[in-house]
Amino acid sequence: MTQAIHPIRTLALVGMPGAGKTLCARHLEQRGFFQFRFGGIVEDEVVRRGLPVTPENERIVREEFRAQEGMDAIARRALPSLRQALTQQRVIVIDGLYSFSEYRTLHQEPGAAMLVVAIVAPRALRYARLAGRPVRPLTHEEAERRDWQEIERLEKGGPIAIADYTLVNDDAEADLLAALDGLLARLGIAP
Repeated sequence: MTQAIHPIRTLALVGMPGAGKTLCARHLEQRGFFQFRFGGIVEDEVVRRGLPVTPENERIVREEFRAQEGMDAIARRALPSLRQALTQQRVIVIDGLYSFSEYRTLHQEPGAAMLVVAIVAPRALRYARLAGRPVRPLTHEEAERRDWQEIERLEKGGPIAIADYTLVNDDAEADLLAALDGLLARLGIAP
């Protein structure tokens, strides 16, 4: 367990696709937390380029940003918005911190003590969720390919491995959300 020297200001949710990060982020937003979605930076760029928002176009933009600006490109692009949000919000929730380089960049940000919570689920269950989601569903093959790309090209395993806490999402959504609420209550983190 990590002991924070400063009160937690940033809560980063990490995990593989289909684990339940966005479910948790939306739940916390409904509870009054401010949410910042890293994927929004990529989606905005896809739209700016006049391309349809698809997993493939998002992958291309995400990898291009990192190839041109470094593995922490998304975090550095997000910093102005995060800093602004921290002037107005007690705690911000980040949905989609990907790379270990992004973790290091945000972890060093003064005045933004960060807690990382990994949301994990068995791979077969994640793939079933991804296949059944109403927006941008993925086949088993697409989900597996995305896993490999995110692990190999995006350093995604690092933030999951170094998370301060891990919640297992292998049952009902309500169980995951209750575990998340319980964790935040124990840590005294409120919007």
